[in-house]
Amino acid sequence: MKKHVIGIVGCGKISDIYLKNLSNMFSNTTVGAVSDLVPERAEAKAKEYGIKKAYSAKEMMADEQIEIVLNLTIPSVHAEVALAAIRAGKHVYNEKPLAVTRAEGESILAEAEKNGVRVGCAPDTFLGAGLQTARAAIDSGMIGRPVAATAFMLGHGPEKWHPDPEFFYKTGGGPMFDMGPYYLTALVSLIGPINAVAGIARKGLEQRTVGSGIKEGQVITVDIPTHIAGLIDFHGGAVGTIITSFDVWANNLPRIEIHGTLGSLSVPDPNTFGGSVKIKRENDTEWEELPYTHGHSENSRGIGVADLASSAEDGTPHRANGTVAYHVLDVMHAFHDASDQRRHVEISSKCERPAPLPTMADTAALQF
Repeated sequence: MKKHVIGIVGCGKISDIYLKNLSNMFSNTTVGAVSDLVPERAEAKAKEYGIKKAYSAKEMMADEQIEIVLNLTIPSVHAEVALAAIRAGKHVYNEKPLAVTRAEGESILAEAEKNGVRVGCAPDTFLGAGLQTARAAIDSGMIGRPVAATAFMLGHGPEKWHPDPEFFYKTGGGPMFDMGPYYLTALVSLIGPINAVAGIARKGLEQRTVGSGIKEGQVITVDIPTHIAGLIDFHGGAVGTIITSFDVWANNLPRIEIHGTLGSLSVPDPNTFGGSVKIKRENDTEWEELPYTHGHSENSRGIGVADLASSAEDGTPHRANGTVAYHVLDVMHAFHDASDQRRHVEISSKCERPAPLPTMADTAALQF
């Protein structure tokens, strides 16, 4: 099997799991080079993981051996780095969100089509065992036709543990843009695309204080809403409720539940690859835990990159694709728009539900 060469731009905290998995977990990927705005950080990662090349971003784009650029930069430069890779003739896979603005997201997709390359985007957690098992349960009709969904991501923000959390509280950050992609991508995979949303967004605190690392004690001015409550009108007819918050100290709410005409499905944390999938139908007295139908229950970040590489080789659609990522970006903005304008907002972007992965019973069909 061909090894597709990946170049990673951005060597921050999240890069470690990608470096590990793309070098060792998947049979069709290898990391050929790393790059970071701080050259010493790229050199350290290259040494730690046995990568031969620590590049500047410009050198990365010029290397003809690099086929896919994995863009792990902060959200405000996702579009800049992605466009540079695309114009260099490389496929690109962005960390979430796809971009900060709709216009940036549109330019990425348009430029990729123009240059004949592919766009992928995190999260790829929906390709893990937990969410794929939930998808299989829905597709097989175990809960009947989905009529409602709930999704809750409630916490008190990352400033207590993250060493450099300021970007979470600036444009492109906040609970919706930081964690919303996991929940909305999962819902699109499970139920399908979204027609319209309504929402109310508020800012809980004007300032936050960094709680760890070299910036401990630094005060951050909060520029964005930190509690967003939204309603979702799915294309297939289901109604959804979502809350994302950095203003909640504690809660007992479920992560995601899908309710159908024949039963209800408890879906695991969409920021993980495993987790418990449970079902309860009309005559059940207890929730029943479903066995996994799919593999990758461990931390498999990078599976979306491996799927992009495999799909680009055989000409099939990849699953964690730019069209889904743009739809999610459009929806996230629409929640804020709905709050600002005090109205329902129609979603103009369209996407298809990504195809499910082959099951564990069909491992021969999995190409990575």
